[in-house]
Amino acid sequence: MLRSFTIAAAALLVLVQAGQGADAAKRDDSASEKLGIKLSLQCWTYNRLTFFETVDKAAGLGVKYLEMFPGQKLKPDSDLKVGRTMTDETIAEVKKKLADAGVKLVAYGVDGVPGDEAGARKTFEWAKKMGIEVLVTETTPNEIHDKLCNEFKIRMALHNHPKTWPPDMVLQHTKDRSKLIGSCSDTGHWMRADFIPVEQLKKLEGRVLHLHFKDLNEPVKGHDMPWGTGRANAKGILEELKRQNYKGYLSIEYEYGDLKHLDMNLPRCVEFFDKTLNELSK
Repeated sequence: MLRSFTIAAAALLVLVQAGQGADAAKRDDSASEKLGIKLSLQCWTYNRLTFFETVDKAAGLGVKYLEMFPGQKLKPDSDLKVGRTMTDETIAEVKKKLADAGVKLVAYGVDGVPGDEAGARKTFEWAKKMGIEVLVTETTPNEIHDKLCNEFKIRMALHNHPKTWPPDMVLQHTKDRSKLIGSCSDTGHWMRADFIPVEQLKKLEGRVLHLHFKDLNEPVKGHDMPWGTGRANAKGILEELKRQNYKGYLSIEYEYGDLKHLDMNLPRCVEFFDKTLNELSK
């Protein structure tokens, strides 16, 4: 009797989870698409899982866009990893997985971009093949990157950690560069550097090309919270992006808690994003 009850309970749990996934996939992102501020998922959020499993997580959240990071294991029971050195066979497998899930790969990083033309061109050609629109990097841009960004129409976004690429440095290194070279604005790392995110976005106006979005519970030593419940002023950030007429991707990068915690709180982030953009679109 107990065994039968356990099996029945497990089956019910699967059905409930499937129903929750179906509800998430039906999310209304019309305001996001209208404003051009599109929600993506940085795969690092689920770095404990494989890339294929992360694609499924994105689809379950109703998130249509994905940012790949180098070195993530491709799929369960495989030693292959995603990155710029993937074979054509692996690339085809990745593209099929994405297509089957209804998810589009739009960004890649954080990874270096070679400074020489041959190496950099190889990276841009790979990105074009993958359909990637944004290369997220901490590589200092040069005239070769400037040329290739314009040629391939691919953005090169300089990612900030707490002690790398503060806004003033981004502006210094991009002032004579293509408008396709700018900031991957990581709001959480700005808070860890004791910067106020909205103020930094204002400073970078015209050079904000991509975002890693976080809402921390406190500056400097804080950790991720569901969006709208921390101290980043998440709504103010979205308001500022709208004011700047930002058109691009905003990646969920939630780096706190175990898988259960992520599965509980990421839907709250998506809900906050959609609700706020719906208000801003009116």
